[in-house]
Amino acid sequence: MLRQKFISAALICFLIFSFLFSGCLRQDEKITKSGFFFNTIISVTIYDASKEALLEECFSMAKTYENYFSPTIPDSDISKINAAAGTPVEVHEETVFLIQKGMAYGELSRGKFDITIGKLSNLWNFSAKSLIDASEESILSPPKDDDIKSALSAVDYKNIVIDGNHVTLADPNAAIDLGGIAKGYIADRMKEFLNQNGVTSGFINLGGNVLALGPKSDGGAYTIGIQYPFRETGSAIASVRISDETVVSSGIYERCFEYEGTFYHHILDTETGYPCENNLLGVTVITKNSVDGDGLSTTCFSLGLEDGMTLIESIPDTEAIFITDDYELHTSSGIGNSVPFQKL
Repeated sequence: MLRQKFISAALICFLIFSFLFSGCLRQDEKITKSGFFFNTIISVTIYDASKEALLEECFSMAKTYENYFSPTIPDSDISKINAAAGTPVEVHEETVFLIQKGMAYGELSRGKFDITIGKLSNLWNFSAKSLIDASEESILSPPKDDDIKSALSAVDYKNIVIDGNHVTLADPNAAIDLGGIAKGYIADRMKEFLNQNGVTSGFINLGGNVLALGPKSDGGAYTIGIQYPFRETGSAIASVRISDETVVSSGIYERCFEYEGTFYHHILDTETGYPCENNLLGVTVITKNSVDGDGLSTTCFSLGLEDGMTLIESIPDTEAIFITDDYELHTSSGIGNSVPFQKL
């Protein structure tokens, strides 16, 4: 659903500046491993050099999950489902779980979040458009309306049929894309693994899904900056302080292009097939589990400010910051109370 998330700095500028950690732990105890998975750079940082081998395990997990969930790896679970033309496909248990999670967010969002958006998102292909020269107008142009309508007709999460570990697409023209929740799920599993092996201080950044493993070793919180839309990567519009929580953002400001005076971004409206138009630039969600932060950030963006905020206020231990196109910040009731917040 992106491919519905950006590469790391776009979704949420992962601004855990070095000064935020000074005095917290000795520098020689901080170890970080980075790599390229899920079409973005990911990193895992812990503060216990004696457990460095665990980082290798985290990246082995990333590779395994990429081979389950990627819609572009030909022999992944998702690719097999999408290529099966409506016949059942046996997949891994975790793939079933994540598909069910995506379907639950389809229900919660009244179809605004829909993991069968694969053909529509492929048609728009914002991932490629964000990397090419803006002068290549033939590539940067939006898809034809008839093609959008055709792809849109196959978007309906209710056409996913699950029987044990077998998944079937009742509409053979549909295609699943778990990009809107996969990185969050993987971040949660990495955190669980590290916690079980005695790591309780550090953070995970999977393409903008920032997840704290706990508080700092001194009991303090981590400060996370939220990207200022359309400014240089690393420019923060606000910051929040978290311990043992996740911060996930969805926004319109990186995977986008302009054609003949019209701006197009990657968060697609499942009713029209075109980018959402609701006067929002971005939504940041702060919650316990990163998979829920993933699903909620896209859902709330798609619902818009009023309905999105109503949804957030109905969910315990979950807060959000909405950025409207006048660059005003609209915060849920716990921001500034349960979640320390600073506008920059």
